[in-house]
Amino acid sequence: MVNKPKHHILVCNSFRAKGEPKGVCFKQGGSLLQYMETEILDRGLDILITGSGCLKQCEDGPIMIVYPEAWWYGHVDSEEKVDEILDALENGEACEDLLI
Repeated sequence: MVNKPKHHILVCNSFRAKGEPKGVCFKQGGSLLQYMETEILDRGLDILITGSGCLKQCEDGPIMIVYPEAWWYGHVDSEEKVDEILDALENGEACEDLLI
């Protein structure tokens, strides 16, 4: 049996089927992936991170989705906001201030 992570986080990278990546998610979301991965490892969290195609929420970008809860977070544009989300996950809660 495959060991599945407790959480899976999708981070919008604005990849689109026809054309170049665009928008705020491409410009800011991708740069946070490295920080998130480091934080997850440092905290010993059981979380998988995946950069995704466009999530069609550009006005709220950068966007992150946490599964299996399906918590959609918007305006995740700093390491501090990533920390808020990870802190909440460690407590088994949503980060209410960033939910969209």
